[in-house]
Amino acid sequence: MTISKELLLRGCNELNIEISAEAVDRLDKYAKMLIDYNEKVNLTAITDPDGIVNKHFVDSLCLTRYVDLSDGKKLCDVGTGAGFPGAVMLIYNPKLKVTLFDSINKKLDFIRFLVKELGLEAEIVTTRAEDAGKNSLYREKFDIVTARAVASLNVLSEYCVPLVKTGGVFAPLKAVLSDEEEHKGLCAAGTLGAKMRRKEIYTIPDGSMREIIVFEKISSTLPKYPRNAAQISKKPL
Repeated sequence: MTISKELLLRGCNELNIEISAEAVDRLDKYAKMLIDYNEKVNLTAITDPDGIVNKHFVDSLCLTRYVDLSDGKKLCDVGTGAGFPGAVMLIYNPKLKVTLFDSINKKLDFIRFLVKELGLEAEIVTTRAEDAGKNSLYREKFDIVTARAVASLNVLSEYCVPLVKTGGVFAPLKAVLSDEEEHKGLCAAGTLGAKMRRKEIYTIPDGSMREIIVFEKISSTLPKYPRNAAQISKKPL
């Protein structure tokens, strides 16, 4: 099964996203591998080619409109699952230094297979985000930290902001936020040393409305954050 490259290019064009022919070819291979692999490991509920184009690829590529993804930038995708948006960002610019976190190793086995088959390189780590945030290898090491469909914004902030270096950005891809989720998320991010710099609501080609908030890390996160998973769940910021 193959995706419609025309649909992908049209969707990118509608959103003013420039993408190379090589990236389009790699995304086509990605879709085929995702559909095949999904038969043995549950990676995604979206398996129709047009759905993959719109809800996974174009949606992920929207990150490129709002964040500097130039060569050499260090990007971390928290809870990457089947690779959205992190693996798509690597395909978009193979000169990014991409790290992909997920707590479910069987999903990361697919990402390892994908990256190898596409001739790309990434750091792929089986870990919980709150553990990575305490690990000196990853704490405050990234220029960009992103996530998609992982948790509410206040919880997601505690997972992600500790990984962002001062001066870097936290830029989650979300459905349109309620006023309550946005307020709690902004408060949590502030507690962790980040401040909102930009908010955009946009529509992907299938008509779904999406939102991105770009936070800048303005000060180092206090050592007590992130807390353990039980504390985050029981008493979110």
